[in-house]
Amino acid sequence: MKKASMILDRDFAIGAVDPRIYGSFIEHLGRAVYNGIYEPGHPAADEQGFRRDVLELVRRLHVPVVRYPGGNFVSGFNWEDSVGPVKQRPHRLDLAWFTTETNEVGLHEFVDWARKANSQVMYAVNLGTRGADAARNVVEYANHRGGTYWSDLRIKNGAKDPFGIKLWCLGNEMDGPWQMGHKTAYEYGRVANEAAKMMKWVDPSIEVVACGSANHDMVTFGEWEYTMLGECYDQVDYVSLHRYYGNPTNDTPGFLARSMDLDEFIKTVVSICDAVGGRRKSKKKLNLSFDEWNVWYHSNQQDQEIWKQDKWGRALPLLEDIYNFEDALLAGSILITFLRNADRVKIACLAQLVNVIAPIMTRNGGGAWAQTIYYPLMHASLYGRGTALRPIVSSPVYDCADYENVPVVDATATMDDDGNVTIFAVNRDMAEDVLLTCDLRAFGDLKAAEHIVLHHDDVKAVNTEENPENVAPSAGSGGRMDGGRLEICLRNLSWNVIRLAKA
Repeated sequence: MKKASMILDRDFAIGAVDPRIYGSFIEHLGRAVYNGIYEPGHPAADEQGFRRDVLELVRRLHVPVVRYPGGNFVSGFNWEDSVGPVKQRPHRLDLAWFTTETNEVGLHEFVDWARKANSQVMYAVNLGTRGADAARNVVEYANHRGGTYWSDLRIKNGAKDPFGIKLWCLGNEMDGPWQMGHKTAYEYGRVANEAAKMMKWVDPSIEVVACGSANHDMVTFGEWEYTMLGECYDQVDYVSLHRYYGNPTNDTPGFLARSMDLDEFIKTVVSICDAVGGRRKSKKKLNLSFDEWNVWYHSNQQDQEIWKQDKWGRALPLLEDIYNFEDALLAGSILITFLRNADRVKIACLAQLVNVIAPIMTRNGGGAWAQTIYYPLMHASLYGRGTALRPIVSSPVYDCADYENVPVVDATATMDDDGNVTIFAVNRDMAEDVLLTCDLRAFGDLKAAEHIVLHHDDVKAVNTEENPENVAPSAGSGGRMDGGRLEICLRNLSWNVIRLAKA
């Protein structure tokens, strides 16, 4: 058995964990909305057509914020289409995903759904085909108390009280040539500055997220952030990052090392933000919104076939990745990476929430179940609150195609307000268990309260409607505490949640 060690101290604080790092995303794409969260006539549908079984799975995740309505979709979206009597709402061609949008679920309905899910809305405005005027109007519609054209229209449409949406995205991936209304960094920076300024004049309590690069493989990465922030730094509160990972070559050790790429990405964007702030001699510090992240590659070929057969259909089954056990391990390492950067990563959205590259799957007219990646998000959201701690970890390492010295044990920890500690750890070793020794003497008397393990002998194992708990958490060994030191076994290829309570 291999050995690793960790030293934790309550004074080794990275920063407060913002609960919004456990957010998610619902786009008008595929079966995320229609036949996902919304399916009138389903046996589990409520009076508004929302599936109660899906809502229950979402509530178990304790998702604090859900980004909506896109995504690429939002760059061609007229928000006014989504309010008013449903039967009078227009059907539109969605050029982002080559489908037809019926607008059956709109702003009012989604706000209702989010409340039922015990979540808040993170609303994206269209800065592709539209601009600052439409952006400030939707803020007025959603958040102004009344007595103006747009707020009175909201009241007329059935919502007397404002929606109180506090977090707003200034467009989506505007550096991408695939985006409707694609812009240069300077063009986007100017429109983002004006939109943010006007939106905050309408409601000074809101926060806004500027579009960073769609991913760090873009040829304009870095220069995009530096130039666009030069135009809007004073008006924005966060910069977005997006990143997806795949394993098309079936290289599990290399795939599980991808969180190292993520950490480099985060640190690079932080450096650029601080460089712009330094150039402007600003005391303001911009934080990050990692508002799209996940594994995404399983469904690529399938999507091409669907478009060939049924272009412009409604609620096509697009981007329906079926996640396996190794995907869950990487999802766990991604969450660990966010916690290790909790001083600057304040928002993160698993993309997406239902059916579309999602932790929750449904069958039309049938069941709903949790995919493998559901569990690390649920555990982190439940137990990864309070203060993120900076662990000193000594671990065996391995080399892979893209990285050298990859730690076998990927781990971090949090401490809640009562002094209870939670350790999150992934054992990346393909074959061997690891004996992890944790020095916890700085916390006083702690006792091992719970050890949760996600493990499967087959890295390609998946959950299905017929076998929804094929990959599911179980109780671990629990470990042994002695004189403030914990010894615990981490199974090969496992996600571990180690909860330690004040004695």
